[in-house]
Amino acid sequence: MAVDALKCKECGTKYPLEALFVCDQCFGPLEVEYDFSNIDVEEAKRTIQTGPQSIWRYSEFLPFTERPKSRLATGLSPLIHAPRLGEYLGGLKNVYVKNEASNPTHSFKDRVVSVAMAKAQELGYEVIACASTGNLANAVAAHAAAAGLDSYVFIPTDLEEQKILATGVYGTELVGVKGNYDDVNRLCTELSAEYDWAFVNINMRPYYSEGSKTLAYEAIEQLGWKVPDRIVSPIASGSLFTKLYKGFNEWIDLGLAEGTTPTFHGAQATGCNPVADAFEDGRDFCKPVKPDTIAKSLAIGNPADGPYALDVARSTGGSIEQVTDDEIRYGIKLLAHTTGVFTETAGGVTVASLKKIAERGEIDPDETVVVYVTGEGLKTLDAARGTFEKYEIEPTVDAFNEFVPTPVTA
Repeated sequence: MAVDALKCKECGTKYPLEALFVCDQCFGPLEVEYDFSNIDVEEAKRTIQTGPQSIWRYSEFLPFTERPKSRLATGLSPLIHAPRLGEYLGGLKNVYVKNEASNPTHSFKDRVVSVAMAKAQELGYEVIACASTGNLANAVAAHAAAAGLDSYVFIPTDLEEQKILATGVYGTELVGVKGNYDDVNRLCTELSAEYDWAFVNINMRPYYSEGSKTLAYEAIEQLGWKVPDRIVSPIASGSLFTKLYKGFNEWIDLGLAEGTTPTFHGAQATGCNPVADAFEDGRDFCKPVKPDTIAKSLAIGNPADGPYALDVARSTGGSIEQVTDDEIRYGIKLLAHTTGVFTETAGGVTVASLKKIAERGEIDPDETVVVYVTGEGLKTLDAARGTFEKYEIEPTVDAFNEFVPTPVTA
């Protein structure tokens, strides 16, 4: 396996592959470094194609010396060609939706938790924990239950009821914190110094974030080992956005993928837009904001990887979009009406942002565009409320003909 060390993204100091996340020298974030110099490209491709039907088919590019196993198979979500969506957006021929609702807890967070938990078990941890805006809470609770590990999940008290229910059902210790996600995250950072627990998005964060790369690998494999021209992804902390960039470039550099780095577009809600505002103002830093949006899974007002997300968007000629709550609801409806995919609010942010980019005329009709839909619509049902009509009639043909629009006849 190619995993080598942890390395500071700022000063380059290297560390052993332990539960570390901050550089002792400059307090910069740590990430996993690999040495791919000994990889045989053709053999790697064969290993992937004959590998497990999960993210572990890519284990050679993840932070392990041996292929891990997990009880909940994660990954290989469908990449759906969406011609009706593309037509609505001005005749785009090659729009694809990467639908993460097929994962065990119906979001992409199953990927990052699978990687973080496998590393935590390798390091000997027996308790798994996290700070979450919802989807991560679902994933940590479920994967810990499947593995027989104790878990503690910390969430803002005003989280969507659907996500709370879909966390508590697994038997986790569910802790509601009076505050927003940034308050929850600060508390968990303090607790990680007090308790010998694996906090997947704190002391295990360098490994956790590597799971997002598999969304780039899968898109390449599903497109016939080709790189898309453009991607649109939601931004919360910025980790997914930056790791997609890392994943695409790893395979491009190795010659595993045909093409060049895609143009990267990030998507945020106007009610929590620190990265979008920084992009618009030309800043290289993000000013923290207090979240106020229906897209609660993206409601991180002080994004840890915000500056790196800005670098990715600018270096690829992309952008960071922001959309209103009404536009988010419309994005959910548009995706459902044109593809049959029901997304949560984060996906509404992404689709509404794609619509803005298309309306500016930035996308060539022949470009291949991958839109990342990171969670299931059943997680945020309130966002769909009031977006459609429901007729109530007496059980007679006359009542139907009076109140309901004329149906299409055969």
